[in-house]
Amino acid sequence: MAGPALDELKTYLRIDGSEDDMILELLTQGAIEYLANAGVPESESALYKLGVMLYVALHYENRDPSMRMDKFSFALESIILQLEDYR
Repeated sequence: MAGPALDELKTYLRIDGSEDDMILELLTQGAIEYLANAGVPESESALYKLGVMLYVALHYENRDPSMRMDKFSFALESIILQLEDYR
């Protein structure tokens, strides 16, 4: 997997315990699929890992579907556009 390791992700999200590891793994896989569907292939670049972490943070911290997440969404879209230029 080209995304961040679980320990990197937990550091980014400031999570100490292991009770959410399964959801974090699921969200990471979802992020990789999301980026692939957006035309961004898996990569070892720091920007790709940041895109995965941002996607996970967006969905982990905002599980209420009625919440507006415009700032995170804009940041993720910006990363996707930059990563598409790598192709």
